[in-house]
Amino acid sequence: MASIAAGEIRPIASAAKHERREAQTAWLLALPAIILILLFVLLPIVAVLVLGFTDFELGAGKFRFVGFENYAELFTDRTFRKSLWNTTVYTAIVAPASISLGLGVAMLIESEGWGKSVFRTAYFLPVVSLIVAMATVWQYLFHPTIGPINALIGLVGLPKPNWLGSSTTALYSLSIIGVWQTVGFNMVLFLAGLTAIPRELYAAAEIDGAKSPLDRFLLVTWPMLGPTALFVTTISIINAVKTFETVKTLTDGGPNHASEVLLFTIYQEGFVYMKVGYASAMTVVFLAILVVMMFLQYRFLDRRVHY
Repeated sequence: MASIAAGEIRPIASAAKHERREAQTAWLLALPAIILILLFVLLPIVAVLVLGFTDFELGAGKFRFVGFENYAELFTDRTFRKSLWNTTVYTAIVAPASISLGLGVAMLIESEGWGKSVFRTAYFLPVVSLIVAMATVWQYLFHPTIGPINALIGLVGLPKPNWLGSSTTALYSLSIIGVWQTVGFNMVLFLAGLTAIPRELYAAAEIDGAKSPLDRFLLVTWPMLGPTALFVTTISIINAVKTFETVKTLTDGGPNHASEVLLFTIYQEGFVYMKVGYASAMTVVFLAILVVMMFLQYRFLDRRVHY
């Protein structure tokens, strides 16, 4: 009996040793990624959290902890509130428009019998284009006197706005560019989702009485695109909230802070005015807004998604 028990223990011990070796190998393989995450993700976040409670300025010899003074100042800062409102308006325009247009373009390309690669490339081109390089093109398009947009408006006798130079139109002009820049990326994601839908479902829906394209879209396409739509919505909102390049390149936040968004304000405070502590507090609020938005989005939208 003792020999039988010893024979049973030996394989168990060998299996446990093998599992330990596998676990050690897994940790060794994951170690480079863990180190990179610690250095470039977690430590910067901790640094921002700590600096948000200080009056640290770039170039200053020392700093002191000021508690919640930076956060208290944020809510009385007119520029911060204006940039927060501009970011909200920009996101409310760009995210829904780019999602809707991206889905529409994807469905048109998917239904096209020829030239799919050409259309995919054409619509995806803005995504891979450098916005700094394309700024010259958009400045020409929106130019108040020689721009083709105002030339077309002038043909119908309407007043020609100063698109990027007026406080009433600057943010909306940037929103148009934001939609143009994002539609191609959303289109590619929706195309991947459309390709994964089994064709048999459309045949079954047609047999069940879904004769029109709208019926087939509501009964098959949209429910099956639920996970893709949730992901596209998340990415679109994040990209809209963290817009920076177009603002910096085309309007520099002007005129009169009319197009200044949250990331641009953080950049100004941290790298122009050198107030790193105050900019860090803004960054914490910015990250908190993103986290809350993503939580609410998944909390309410994820329930309606069919995986």
